[in-house]
Amino acid sequence: MKRRKIPLRTCVGCQEQKAKKELVRIVRTPQGEVEIDPTGKKSGRGTYICRKKSCLEQAVKAKRIERSLQQSISPAVVEALAAQLAEEE
Repeated sequence: MKRRKIPLRTCVGCQEQKAKKELVRIVRTPQGEVEIDPTGKKSGRGTYICRKKSCLEQAVKAKRIERSLQQSISPAVVEALAAQLAEEE
């Protein structure tokens, strides 16, 4: 029996590789909006982050989300992401 390969992604906060299902996808849509993608299938440029608030804080502080999405992010969007991450825990 052949084993299925588990897709790995790197968290932009802690920089650890984890299984894709353990992470939350943040996507920049073609319209230029930044939002959380619970399905992982929205079109646009995506990046992954752990469900921990500490990872979000690290990623924002080092501007890693902005760099990986190639777009600046407003504080309001960061607060919305934090709220959504808190809901999913």
